[in-house]
Amino acid sequence: MADRDTYRTLQQTSEGIFKDRGSKFFGYAKTIESETQANTFLQEIKEQHHKARHHCYAYQLLDANQFRYNDDGEPSGTAGKPIYNQILSAELKDVMVIVVRYFGGTKLGTSGLINAYKQAAIEAINANNIILKTIEKEIELHFDYALMGKTMEVLKVLDLNISRKRFENDGRIWIKVPESELHESITAIKARFLGRADEDINDDTEIEGLNILLGGK
Repeated sequence: MADRDTYRTLQQTSEGIFKDRGSKFFGYAKTIESETQANTFLQEIKEQHHKARHHCYAYQLLDANQFRYNDDGEPSGTAGKPIYNQILSAELKDVMVIVVRYFGGTKLGTSGLINAYKQAAIEAINANNIILKTIEKEIELHFDYALMGKTMEVLKVLDLNISRKRFENDGRIWIKVPESELHESITAIKARFLGRADEDINDDTEIEGLNILLGGK
């Protein structure tokens, strides 16, 4: 499988801790796939550590433009950014790291805070397993029941795996393919349905009774 079809992420939720001059920094790392999941995870940690004053965090979603980091009351640049930099350093996506601080009575200064949040994030990430996931796109086949047999035959011949299906007034089957193979897979489906060569198929090629729609990841 092509490298561009995979990305590094975490396998499960993990925890780490870093201590400095009485202050404790509890780190949590988890796979997320949306801003909503990030907010849910943050709320869970806040409820778990409701007595703490600072719940600093960072996350990076699969889309490079979807990221965020927050100092949550700490001096600007001393918490969220150091956490985020560890996500980037590990080349992780769809990942969130939260670090909760309990003040120990001694101020750590700017450099001390940056190091503490960095180390807590590292501890949380290192306690996890980094895995490779495939970047996939979903294709929906929406067809008349008269094409049921042909549809199943084409999917079998092309060795395309069905991720889910629904049969009501008509048939709907969803398949997932690596992102880089999306156009190739749609072309192959159309070609097999029509009994034509792949080179004869284009984006405007239609099949009566069959609609091919694009889904998400």
